[in-house]
Amino acid sequence: MTTPLAAVVLCAGKGTRMRSEKAKVLHPILGKPLCFYPLMRALELGASPVVPVVGHQAGEVERSVRDLFAAAPLRFALQKEQRGTADAVRSAEEALKDFKGRVLILYGDVPLVRRETLAALATAHEQGGGVLSLVSTRLEDPTGYGRVIREGGLVKRIVEHKDCSPEERLVRECNAGIYLVDSSFLWAALANIKSTNAQGEFYLTDLVEMAASQGPVPAIEADFNETAGVNDRVELAARAKDLQLRINAWHMRNGVSLADPATTYIEEGVTIGPDTEIAPGVSLSGATVVGRQVTIGQGCVLHASSVADGTTLKPYTVLEEARVGERCILGPFSRLRPGTDLAEEVHLGNFVETKKARLGRGTKANHLAYLGDAKIGSGVNIGAGTITCNYDGVNKHVTELGDGVFIGSDSQLVAPVKVGDGAYVGAGTTVTKDVPSGSLAVSRSPQVNKEGWVERNKARLKKSAESGPAKSDKVSAG
Repeated sequence: MTTPLAAVVLCAGKGTRMRSEKAKVLHPILGKPLCFYPLMRALELGASPVVPVVGHQAGEVERSVRDLFAAAPLRFALQKEQRGTADAVRSAEEALKDFKGRVLILYGDVPLVRRETLAALATAHEQGGGVLSLVSTRLEDPTGYGRVIREGGLVKRIVEHKDCSPEERLVRECNAGIYLVDSSFLWAALANIKSTNAQGEFYLTDLVEMAASQGPVPAIEADFNETAGVNDRVELAARAKDLQLRINAWHMRNGVSLADPATTYIEEGVTIGPDTEIAPGVSLSGATVVGRQVTIGQGCVLHASSVADGTTLKPYTVLEEARVGERCILGPFSRLRPGTDLAEEVHLGNFVETKKARLGRGTKANHLAYLGDAKIGSGVNIGAGTITCNYDGVNKHVTELGDGVFIGSDSQLVAPVKVGDGAYVGAGTTVTKDVPSGSLAVSRSPQVNKEGWVERNKARLKKSAESGPAKSDKVSAG
């Protein structure tokens, strides 16, 4: 039988070195708050419940976390005063009063910890037979970090840098601050921790010496970048770059080609199919899903959108909450706003914008068009400069175009309006009433040609110049 697992994630700190009015754990890293990542890793490991310990801006942090994990087994705890890590964990005792099992302790400002590392920690704890296990890291320059002190190869205690003796400061194995602890030991031990140290705080690290007195304390070693926290905006940017390259490497190993991983921004949670090719400067965020054999050109931005197999996005195309079918060709410089839904083989060209528009198979709008609140059939051709006039100043209205419709350039479709199957709208037409199927709609003014006007006008201008300043600058069309 698997031992129950809970998690405590410390999210209470203010983060004064961030120089911000925003709580540190809410600062974004690759589109999500810092605290998202350790919380997600705990949930992936199967922890239930997960207890975020909040403090500074508690209400804002709790709201953000609930929005991120609406259906997750969360229980929040409040650390009223910043009195150290042990005090922060002790704040979670009430939330876990009915829990018996193992408690994983993580930090809301350590975003790069891997699920694999936490799984290895759980295995080491299971095999070690003690009441506490930890993660350590090794540094060439360990200044500022708590040292893992061993005797005869066994972990005996952790000493914070300011409390280290000269000999202890030579130790390069450092505490990463990540623990797995039996709940039966945790709460009793926390009650006995004292604040007799250089900082006058309640150190969670004191648990290690207590646990070592009862049995072995397994320590698994992880890379420093994985365990590094965030204290200021420089470190925030550094962790973001590490995370960016990690995510990009994962996609490349799963069959996605990135021309320049250093400039490609892919948030956690984005799905990309194999044989997709992504050019430099691309951003994929939110719940974006990209299919197989998709080509994404330089500078494209996709947020919370889906792109089906075989589609080509030419440079600087922007999608936001849009759905794109198979084998479409979009861009360059197309913009698909929320509610856009394209069927297969749709073409949208340069400076075409859509919003709440459903376009049928094979429909094309290749130049300079706005299609908003529109239901457009299959095989429709939409000429350059066409717009749907969907807003009357109070309400939005729908334009409907049937299958096989041809819309000439520089046309305005004043909604609500319907154009039936196979109908034609002549260039320059303003459509204000429905067009029956198979009809031609034309509303332009008749053309007038005035023969000889150019020579007559030149002569008039010459005569005016010779006779002095004219009384009027108006040019006669007579």
